[in-house]
Amino acid sequence: MASQNTALNMFIRGQWTPSSNCEQTTAVMNPSTGQIIGRTPVGSPQDVDDAVHAASEALPTWAETPVVERARVMFAYRQLMEKEFDALARLLTREHGKTHAEARAEVQRGLEMVEFACSVPALIGGQTFPQIARGVDGETNRHPVGVCVGITPYNFPNMVPLWMFPIAITCGNTFILKPSEKVPLSAIRLVELLAEAGLPDGVMNLVHGGKEVVDALLTHDDVAAVSFVGSTKIAKYVYEVGSSHGKRVQAAGGAKNHLIIMPDADLDQSVKALAASAFGCAGQRCMAGSVAVAVGRVGDSLIEGLVDHAGSINVDVTDGNDAAEMGPVISREHRDRVASYLDIAKTSGASVVLDGRSVEAGDSFLLGPSVVDQVTIDMPLWKEEVFGPLLSVVRADSLEHAIAVGKACPYGNGASIFTQSGHAAREFKRHFNAGMIGVNVGVPAPMAWLPFTGWNQSFFGDLHIQGTEGVHFYTRQKMTLTRWFESKDESHVDPVWNSVGPTGSST
Repeated sequence: MASQNTALNMFIRGQWTPSSNCEQTTAVMNPSTGQIIGRTPVGSPQDVDDAVHAASEALPTWAETPVVERARVMFAYRQLMEKEFDALARLLTREHGKTHAEARAEVQRGLEMVEFACSVPALIGGQTFPQIARGVDGETNRHPVGVCVGITPYNFPNMVPLWMFPIAITCGNTFILKPSEKVPLSAIRLVELLAEAGLPDGVMNLVHGGKEVVDALLTHDDVAAVSFVGSTKIAKYVYEVGSSHGKRVQAAGGAKNHLIIMPDADLDQSVKALAASAFGCAGQRCMAGSVAVAVGRVGDSLIEGLVDHAGSINVDVTDGNDAAEMGPVISREHRDRVASYLDIAKTSGASVVLDGRSVEAGDSFLLGPSVVDQVTIDMPLWKEEVFGPLLSVVRADSLEHAIAVGKACPYGNGASIFTQSGHAAREFKRHFNAGMIGVNVGVPAPMAWLPFTGWNQSFFGDLHIQGTEGVHFYTRQKMTLTRWFESKDESHVDPVWNSVGPTGSST
């Protein structure tokens, strides 16, 4: 297997091959132990060129393969993933630090994307318009866009690549995956299983590297489409560079998701949902609830409940500990960055009511849950994406005030309201400034059949990831108008038609 404690390789033309730039590598760390478990090569533009050429060579044959045959590869792939479900989750925990329960949930969500890809034959069809004009029929159909690229982040090493390549490949495209250099092992295993499922050589390729590799992918003449998930700064860069070079681009960026708690909310359920949203996956997800907006009298009770509940979360080194409820962040540097916001909060005038730095970390990258009260929208803690287990609490005196807080936010990924009022929920759904909305749901992340609809600085592009929008992103429409004239040469007339009229009776 390519996921041993050694330098890792590229996957090009169905073969695992060393990078042309073998000298430079990036350490892959186990966040639960602080140990190096592998080394990712810092690839080169030559590696990208080789992968693109491989994908380009495989494209004509794969694009002409009937869609039902392409889907059968995904059915086989699903079976292999089911067989290795727990092993995939264990690998994810090892390289990322998620709890085993979180890792299994991620693998399940990725598996659902493969199941969705199996339904592409029913989704890729076009429309027909008979007699759209006199003697003229119209039709539309969908075609692959070509060589597609996926650039994925560290926070979901298994699920996010599966947002992309199963749909792209089943739609008839070829694909190049560039996973985060911090967490390449899950991506490598996914590619190994795809090859085992019978995918032809060159249809799926994998390259490693940093900015130089990303830039080579964004500017290569033979790349048609780019999917990206990461920070807003890089998402904007990927969108601008890719688009300027004629690529179709979907780029999901950062977030600052707001969770509104109304005075009539079920406080116990709301606290549990907020804690799961803010501290699940150690807060390292673009759908994490990072800002709780307490409306009216609920504020003090909410803080008391959050401190009590979050303070009892079992934070532990998760490698082999299935009882842990929250694991480490991705790196020591990231842990220190997130922790620094607690000092910034104090100097800004906010109140740190739960400090996660009290958790014993050892050699791991653990940081416990933190809660900061009295945060205002002029503070860095509200303005900036922290991306860690830190929940900010903003006080609001009304629902209108809470919605205004959200409107001031430059991001727009997700938001939820906790209430028993249908009127409040309706106002929130209609007017909150975000693309994914939840009512009494802590994480309003869509499942595979629905699009991941971030707004504002949380998404750059026109067609979102997942769902039918994903199918549309990885295909392009062709419209055909057809007119047939009656033949004047009787020798071309079907002899059956000569003897049987259009109604089926003998002529």
